[in-house]
Amino acid sequence: MTASPSNQGVSLGMPQLPAPDFPAEVRERLEADAREVIARYPDSRSALLPLLHLTQSEEGHVSRTGIRFCAEVLGLTTAEVTAVATFYTMYRRGPSGDYQVGVCTNTLCAVMGGDAIFEELKEHLGVGNNGTTPDGKITLEHIECNAACDYAPVVMVNWEFFDNQTPQSAKAMVDDLLAGREVSPTRGAPLCTYKETARILAGFPDEREGAVEATGGAGPASLIGLRIARGESAHTPIVHPRGEATTEGGE
Repeated sequence: MTASPSNQGVSLGMPQLPAPDFPAEVRERLEADAREVIARYPDSRSALLPLLHLTQSEEGHVSRTGIRFCAEVLGLTTAEVTAVATFYTMYRRGPSGDYQVGVCTNTLCAVMGGDAIFEELKEHLGVGNNGTTPDGKITLEHIECNAACDYAPVVMVNWEFFDNQTPQSAKAMVDDLLAGREVSPTRGAPLCTYKETARILAGFPDEREGAVEATGGAGPASLIGLRIARGESAHTPIVHPRGEATTEGGE
């Protein structure tokens, strides 16, 4: 009998080579943008989050090249940058679609239909969670609370709101995206691609005509509590004051 090597079946692999740099013209352009971002902060490392968005605006995700770029311009290690990029879900770690379709499957949206929407979109698009359609247009994912529970169930496309969705409306919306037809969020700025969204999140202005004016604020359902508190809206109490009769018999 011969002894088996202790590492049999284990691939040790080769050390990963350093990430390639951006092409010279791209690097020059990104450095100019990075200087503008860094100048907003008293400590340069505070600019890491917007700079990660900036690299996403170039490649559509945070690549090893993007991590190297952020580390070099901020004087950080690639390990420090990677720790941040892997912590926040808004930073994608691999190529993704032009439109990130996120279905809220947290508690309220789920019971209001979010789970059904997500399952039907997976079947309709032929992709799983974090999967991208073959044409590279849509990446589907389930996401946590969108802070829009009063419009549940909610779907977001590149972080713009599509409120009060149903499986049918969600499928019609992704079909329009796939066909290149114009799609308008329920509220907020007009829809743009994921790369364009990433540049806006990096802190650069949305230069599309009318986009800023269209952004608006919270919808009526979000503001009703504030209006009631101000006495601006008549309302029927949901919980009766203690001791007040709640039935015709006063019991």
